[in-house]
Amino acid sequence: MCIIHILSRTERKTVMKAAIVQGAGQAPIYGDFAEPVPSSGENRITVTAAAISHVVKSRASGNHYSSSGQFPFVVGIDGVGRLDDGRRVYFVLPKAPHGSMAERTVVSSRQCLALPDELDDVTAAAIANPGMSSWAAYKERAKLKAGESVLVNGATGTAGRLAVQIAKHLGAKKVIATARNAEALKSLAALGADVTIPLVEDGAALEDAFKEQFADGVDVVIDYLWGQSAERLLIAGAKAGADAVPIRFVQIGSASGSDITLPSAALRSSAIELMGSGLGSVPRDRFVRCISELLQATIPGGFEIAATSVPLSEVEQAWPKDDSTRRTVFTVGVHNS
Repeated sequence: MCIIHILSRTERKTVMKAAIVQGAGQAPIYGDFAEPVPSSGENRITVTAAAISHVVKSRASGNHYSSSGQFPFVVGIDGVGRLDDGRRVYFVLPKAPHGSMAERTVVSSRQCLALPDELDDVTAAAIANPGMSSWAAYKERAKLKAGESVLVNGATGTAGRLAVQIAKHLGAKKVIATARNAEALKSLAALGADVTIPLVEDGAALEDAFKEQFADGVDVVIDYLWGQSAERLLIAGAKAGADAVPIRFVQIGSASGSDITLPSAALRSSAIELMGSGLGSVPRDRFVRCISELLQATIPGGFEIAATSVPLSEVEQAWPKDDSTRRTVFTVGVHNS
């Protein structure tokens, strides 16, 4: 009996609270998970904040291309916390099966970034992933130059709203914003959008609106939707022909569908450069550098993001309520706000 009692006490010391995915298609549950043990070159982090994102949801469901397919695991790909020496850091891509939505996690020391003192934990956790999506697309893929024009397709979600703000911060001369929600589009002028285009059902009218902008010159398209609006954008850009500037079209998300039908002539008859931006398209160290640049620019750039903080213990209730209009940030223990 004494031996059993000792083992039980030891076992209790090696578990922590976490949001755990037990199997494909299952939502996370709040429960006990084995404590992570850092190896050489890794940091143990006491987590304070971690946010839900489209990537996090997709990986949790097992549908994302970067999913390991191994269960159970702790959900979450990034967050904010403190190292054992007390330093406050943002971290990304913990070592599986550990994730960011737990009391503690383990991450390569190269994937931990010091945070500006003025940037609070919840904002840092909320903005890193959606902001990085456009920052990396602009800097690493499109090579955006000051004075160029940008079109953000799908600009009313958290990532799209940041894409508008970041384009202006990086020196875009003109920012065109599109979205399916015409009412939400109206708020984007205050964030830097010079032109807004509702994605209306009338295909001919929508193509005409796109062609008018391409005729004036669009250098970079950042696409969060794919699907039919992306088809029309690409075709309108191709029809603008040789009189228009070359277009760098960067595909990031697929909120409107995973497939499109694109005539081959649209690429042969134009100077469109079609590329993607995501995990795998940019080396990991450069993605981390993009996040660092974004976090350093958040306060000076005045970037705005809507976020709701929720205790991690309420993950089962909050998970299904998350949507694209606000970031749900789970908090663990004491955090600064």
